[in-house]
Amino acid sequence: MGFSIVEGPEIETEFNNFTGLNIPLDHPSRDAFDTFYLKDYSKLLLRSHTSPVQIRAMKSRKPPLAIVVPGRVYRPDAVDASHSFMFHQIEGFMVGENITLGDLKGVLEFFAKGIFGQDIKMRFRPHFFPFTEPSAEVDISCIICKGKGCSVCGRKGWLEVLGSGMIHPNVFKNVGYDPKKYTGFAFGMGVERIAMLKYGINDIRLFFENDLRFLNQF
Repeated sequence: MGFSIVEGPEIETEFNNFTGLNIPLDHPSRDAFDTFYLKDYSKLLLRSHTSPVQIRAMKSRKPPLAIVVPGRVYRPDAVDASHSFMFHQIEGFMVGENITLGDLKGVLEFFAKGIFGQDIKMRFRPHFFPFTEPSAEVDISCIICKGKGCSVCGRKGWLEVLGSGMIHPNVFKNVGYDPKKYTGFAFGMGVERIAMLKYGINDIRLFFENDLRFLNQF
């Protein structure tokens, strides 16, 4: 689809991980993302998402941009069947003139049908992310029950797969882009979550135990 693959460091600056993404020090959303800081280096931390590469890329390049960023991220989460303090994420973003929400929907629908099958349905559900406005969670119709409702989807018929939205004007200002000239979208997904949904895996810890009986299935 024309996206370039860009990677970034796992040790990030506070600006790239938070402030540049419209998450100032006193923002309440930091509570869920405030990650592991390096001793004696209060401004350096283990990144809590791959979105800091969005800041790095936009600072060093001019639009138009179409980039995906895979990598390992860290969160202060208690480990259980669906959470881990470390997991993998893919960030994607596109910036240019006249980029719209319709472009975002088209890209994500192409992706979702390519991964989960051409017969799935997709919906956008309003949400909040500090770095996008408007923001949306993206759901697909349950691949197990075909949207009828089952234990996997909590009888709702839908599975949440990723977060997305139009890049906030403040983010453009932080990297020196003119928000009146450029627009863009961004999306992010957990790699393990996509694999869990696609292959019916019920425990994220299985990915990190290095048990060959599990790994050899794939």
